Amino acid sequence: MNTYLTTEELSAHIKYDARTIRQCLKDSVLFEGVHYIRPFGGRKILYIWERVEESML
Repeated sequence: MNTYLTTEELSAHIKYDARTIRQCLKDSVLFEGVHYIRPFGGRKILYIWERVEESML
């Protein structure tokens, strides 16, 4: 079972600004299909908390 977080929710978990996540971490440290998904082919991004946490450790 995975826990899906929005950018703002992830920001609160890892204590990084949401803007930093979007501009610096996404696609350089956090990769689509591994750390986040775009459900139903849309624009919204949901981060997979367990994968993000595993990469941080």
